[in-house]
Amino acid sequence: MTELNGKKALVTGGSRGIGAAIATHLAVAGADVAITYHHSSAAAEETVVQIQRAGRRGTAIQVDAAQSESVIAAVNETVSTLGGLDILVNNAGIFEMKPVGETTLEDFDRMVAVNVRAVFAAVNEAVKQMGSGGRIINIGSVNGDVMPFAGGSLYAMSKGAVAAMSQGWARDLGPKGITVNTIQPGPIDTDMNPADGDFAESLNAMTALGHYGKPKDIAELATFLASPRAAYITGAALNIDGGLTA
Repeated sequence: MTELNGKKALVTGGSRGIGAAIATHLAVAGADVAITYHHSSAAAEETVVQIQRAGRRGTAIQVDAAQSESVIAAVNETVSTLGGLDILVNNAGIFEMKPVGETTLEDFDRMVAVNVRAVFAAVNEAVKQMGSGGRIINIGSVNGDVMPFAGGSLYAMSKGAVAAMSQGWARDLGPKGITVNTIQPGPIDTDMNPADGDFAESLNAMTALGHYGKPKDIAELATFLASPRAAYITGAALNIDGGLTA
């Protein structure tokens, strides 16, 4: 599949899990891909190797998503290195659980900085580089719609904000031919929430299919949304959750 030939993409948080799967799928579809990472340089380089094995250019950029200036610099470095930017996937994020009354203002500020402010910073800078046919794909969570367990209020707030901003951006950017969509994963087998982790038994029981999804499930939808086939889809929040919200 080469429907993304000539496209330039940036995937934040692309060193592992969902981000790495998205970056690799975009490359297989023909895009050159830059990824960002925070600590895991070895994992980031492995993702770059996978991009290059697909015959595309790849590069890894170290970013502290809590610092908006770092995010903005990564957008501009992508443009400089790859020669443009057509696809932005905001995947970087943090997940922390703590009940209200035990959370601090610092917890709140960090959640907003990484999961909300960094997404805004990336989009706000990227749209200066994108033309008609541009694609913005934000990775949210079904927890932006439902929070079925205690302690997740800040995470739910941050992912609800991503979906709301995406709807507004779809209106802003529609006249320019740029689409903006949110993918809202349910339980996906990643380091952040492994299929054999503490939440697995209860989350499996909540889904209609009875099991976790895989990063490639998210990557395949992201690749579709990045393609010309999704030209009339914008402002959507698409759940991939095994029926958790059914």
